[in-house]
Amino acid sequence: MSEKAMSRSSTTQVDCEKDSSSNSVSGKSNLLLNSKLERIVWRKLDLCVLPIIAMFYFLSFLDRTNLGNARVAGLQRDLKMNNHQYSVALTVTYVPYIVAELPSNLLLKVVGPNLMLPAMLTVWGIITTLQGVVHNYAGLLACRFFLGLFEGGVFPGLVLYLSLFYPRQRLQSRVSAFFSAASISGAFSGLLAFGIINMDGVGNRPGWAWIFILEGLFTVVFGVFSFFFMPRSPEHARFFNEEEKAYVMEKLREDNSIGNDQSDSFSWIEVGRAFMLPQVWLLAITFFFAGCILYSLAYFAPSIVQGLGYTATRAQLMSVPPFAAAFVTSGIIAYISDRYHCRGFTIIFCSLLCVIGFAMYLGSTSSSVQYGSLFLSITGTYCSAPALSTWSANNAAPHVRRATAIAIGFIMTNSGGILATWLLGSLSPPPRYTKATITLLVFSVLMVVFSAFNLMYLWRQNQTKARFRASNTQSEEPEGLGDRSAWFVYNL
Repeated sequence: MSEKAMSRSSTTQVDCEKDSSSNSVSGKSNLLLNSKLERIVWRKLDLCVLPIIAMFYFLSFLDRTNLGNARVAGLQRDLKMNNHQYSVALTVTYVPYIVAELPSNLLLKVVGPNLMLPAMLTVWGIITTLQGVVHNYAGLLACRFFLGLFEGGVFPGLVLYLSLFYPRQRLQSRVSAFFSAASISGAFSGLLAFGIINMDGVGNRPGWAWIFILEGLFTVVFGVFSFFFMPRSPEHARFFNEEEKAYVMEKLREDNSIGNDQSDSFSWIEVGRAFMLPQVWLLAITFFFAGCILYSLAYFAPSIVQGLGYTATRAQLMSVPPFAAAFVTSGIIAYISDRYHCRGFTIIFCSLLCVIGFAMYLGSTSSSVQYGSLFLSITGTYCSAPALSTWSANNAAPHVRRATAIAIGFIMTNSGGILATWLLGSLSPPPRYTKATITLLVFSVLMVVFSAFNLMYLWRQNQTKARFRASNTQSEEPEGLGDRSAWFVYNL
């Protein structure tokens, strides 16, 4: 070989080595940059968005369920209500609540969650406050109706809102974080009620009235405050720079959490398709059972504890520990579910806790054992709810189909809430609540059954999709399939 040829060969080899070295350095640089962004963007969202969402749901649940604390504090006696009328007052909340959920979720992205959710919060805070000045049963019914109307879209709206920011495998821990606010509200409402009822007679108002007034006023203040701090979407988040916005959007597209503008635009066809998804209805039935259990315990825990022999004041305090236990456990369960991608198994495990808890309450006459059973039943239902909500959001796409699927789930949840108001309100007499306990025990078993059915269905669908992907390319598949696409893997 000539010297020139050898020189050229040597030069080429050096250039290739330089390119290889450059590519390696570039790859490492990109990897480090992505790793840094990965830590930064989710931490920013967790610090800037999640606390606001958690407070929204805390106040929502507090303002909806504080009627149970007010009842123990004397509301039913002062307004001359019987148990039947108390159940009617609870039911009146759920009728507009259910009607509002689907329209609210479909409008959320159109109006803007940064405007719609704070507006709803502020209005229902005003209505909660007005419950403290009612003088008769009719006034209470009017307040409960409008409370349900303006609060109806909150929980499905919050789940949908978070799905605009977090990929599917990061969602349950965040849903659990804000749903844990329900556990805190269950505990905190007892503590608040214990303190507030000592204001009995202040301003010539009974203690139960101050529960509504003070909690409602705080909701109004926070509602106004939240107008200034909630971003509409990751692209509008002021705490992100341009690079961070692009990174979050890229991760959401990779995860099929969002589509393009066309696929995510409103379509009645997509609304209809959501109603045809088997996984939506298998979960909807489970949502109904979960809703009945959840609201039975949320509304009647103070009354159940009082029936064990505690005074009204002591019952407020004794209702706190089971909800506190649920708060701690839900965080652990959510981490496991996100880490190991096991939504279905999480729900089955939590439902089994409910089965054990209700069986203990039903089979024992010891007040200590019955009180201890609440730790299992309350923890089970408050841990299963975030997993159900996330499972629903994870397995429907594009946006309108997901919004509809989430709304269907919560319509069924609140339908279960209607049954709960009658089940423990008048159909099953205290202190044993035998018929109610048997019903809730059966519902807990059915939650296990239908969750297992859904798990099996989704697993089989994923197997079918995997076989299609093995012998086809994505270009061979029609566009617009959403979650029916072979490249959309269902979350189990």
